[in-house]
Amino acid sequence: MRKLLASLAITMGAVGVAHAEEIEGDPAAGQELAGTCAACHGQEGISPSASFPHLAGQQASYLAKQIMDIRDGNREVAQMVGQVDDYSDQDAWDVAAFYAEQDANIGQADDDAELLARGEELYRGGDMAKGIPSCAACHTPTGEGIGSAVYPGLAGQFPDYTVSTLQDFAAGERANDPNNMMRDIAAKMSDADMEAVANYLYGLHD
Repeated sequence: MRKLLASLAITMGAVGVAHAEEIEGDPAAGQELAGTCAACHGQEGISPSASFPHLAGQQASYLAKQIMDIRDGNREVAQMVGQVDDYSDQDAWDVAAFYAEQDANIGQADDDAELLARGEELYRGGDMAKGIPSCAACHTPTGEGIGSAVYPGLAGQFPDYTVSTLQDFAAGERANDPNNMMRDIAAKMSDADMEAVANYLYGLHD
C-alpha cells in the first residue's frame, strides 16, 4: 500500500511542503470529509474520469500541501473553487491521510514498443541532451514518490492528467513547485516526451 511524496501531479510535480508544519492526519475524520470529493475522485480515490487525478495511495504530505495551496489561492483549479475554502490545516491532513491509506490505482500502459522505450528512458535516465533529469530520482524507481520530501507518487495516474499537468507547468500556469523545479523540467519536454513518460507511468507499479 502506498504512502504519499512528502505528491500529483497528476498528480504530479515535485511540489514541497518544505516550510509547512507536518500534522498527523486522522484517516477516519478524513474519510468523512472526503465524501464531497467522491464525484470527481471516486469513493476511495480512484477517479472515474481522466479529467481528475487518482488520489488513492498518494503521498499524504503532497496531497495536504495541494489542498492547502488550493485553499490559499497558491494553486488554481477551476473545479475546486470553494470546495476547500473552509478547511483547516488539520482537515487537509486528515483527508490526505485517508487517501494515503488507500490502494493506489494500477493502470495498463499502451504497449507500443517505441513509446514505452522513450517513456522508460526519460523516467529512469532523463535526457541529458535536453537537460531533463531522471524522474525516478525524485519520484522513486517505482513511482511512489517520497513523502519526507513532498514528492508525489506518479505511478498509475491517468496519462491525460499527467500530460495536462506537465503542460501547465511548462506554460507557467501551475506555479506551486519549489524553486521552479517542475516548470524548468517540463519546459524542456516536447509533447511527445510528455506523452511517452505519462504512458510509462500509467503502467508502472511495484
